[in-house]
Amino acid sequence: MAKVILDKTAMQRALTRITYEIIEQNRGLNDLVIVGIKTRGAILAQRIGERIAQLEGTKVPIVTLDITDYRDDRPQASKQPLDLGLSITGKNVVLVDDVLYTGRTIRAGLDALMAAGRPQKIALAVLVDRGHRELPIRPDFVGKNIPTARSEKVKVQVEEIDQQEQVLLA
Repeated sequence: MAKVILDKTAMQRALTRITYEIIEQNRGLNDLVIVGIKTRGAILAQRIGERIAQLEGTKVPIVTLDITDYRDDRPQASKQPLDLGLSITGKNVVLVDDVLYTGRTIRAGLDALMAAGRPQKIALAVLVDRGHRELPIRPDFVGKNIPTARSEKVKVQVEEIDQQEQVLLA
């Protein structure tokens, strides 16, 4: 049976805390770009961007990143330069995902970002860090650290897709 480890209110609090930390670290939001890894990371990135706009009165660019062609567990696709619809060269990028586990999804996201340009800095924001890294990747902003067994699953549910808002441990 799945256990709720974050309910809707706790998820909102975690995203608000992450947003404040991003604002503090990026004084002057002019060069900030938020990039969400498709699918749930993109939804969380959108929420962070909306919260920044509420708090700071500044809209920051928000981009959805599809990392499919950059994953190391798929046949190699031609890695053409990636068009994000805006230049990230010289920008401070915050890469957003829902769950950090082995680090392989984030590595693919970093590869995709580097194919799109050369950012000044890339920071990582995740809602849940569950441990068990296979690559030396560490988040800069974390909603909640949840120690897990490898056999357990962490599932983030968002209203836009799942019609409910929670994080489950199964």
